[in-house]
Amino acid sequence: EVQLQASGGGLVQAGGSLRLSCVASGFTFDDYTIAWFRQAPGKERERVSYFNHIGEETYYTDSVKGRFTISSDRAKNTVYLQMNNLRPEDTAVYYCAVGSRQTIMTMTPYKWGQGTQVTVSS
Repeated sequence: EVQLQASGGGLVQAGGSLRLSCVASGFTFDDYTIAWFRQAPGKERERVSYFNHIGEETYYTDSVKGRFTISSDRAKNTVYLQMNNLRPEDTAVYYCAVGSRQTIMTMTPYKWGQGTQVTVSS
């Protein structure tokens, strides 16, 4: 069974940092793209970042470039999202997901993990 376990959210002041973790199981980690999405209250779900293990490709949405870094630890089947210089507008529920690069780009991953709340106070 494909499972994605997200953790690491919390409450932080603007300018602070958090590291999200997504532990994957039930599939061949190296064959897929792992992505982070977020959804703020009243807003549509947004693609934040992904790590494509085929080709070691990374992606960031414009609003997080230079602040967020995605990485992968193959030995632990875990993808991390290091979030620095957080802003109140980063407040959202963050979800990890697995799919092909195409399904991630079309917001239709194979599997969603549960969300983890990130709240940034001003």
